[in-house]
Amino acid sequence: MKRDIHPTSHEVVFMDVNSGYRFLSRSTKTSNETVEWEDGKTYPVIKVETSSDTHPFYTGRQKFGEKGGRAEQFKKKYQM
Repeated sequence: MKRDIHPTSHEVVFMDVNSGYRFLSRSTKTSNETVEWEDGKTYPVIKVETSSDTHPFYTGRQKFGEKGGRAEQFKKKYQM
């Protein structure tokens, strides 16, 4: 195996923005935002829109409200 060609992975907390569900995993991604985990250590937090807590495939139902289409999301984001 070649040395120094793989990205370094580290522990990060993924947080579902719809439900607030969080889980600790490893990733090559990083973030400037941090959160203190249950073990007392501080980890970078990566926000995701869907996780196993809110995805209908895992839950059997939709947990979050209707977000609207792209145009509605744009208008809401920029207060139009």
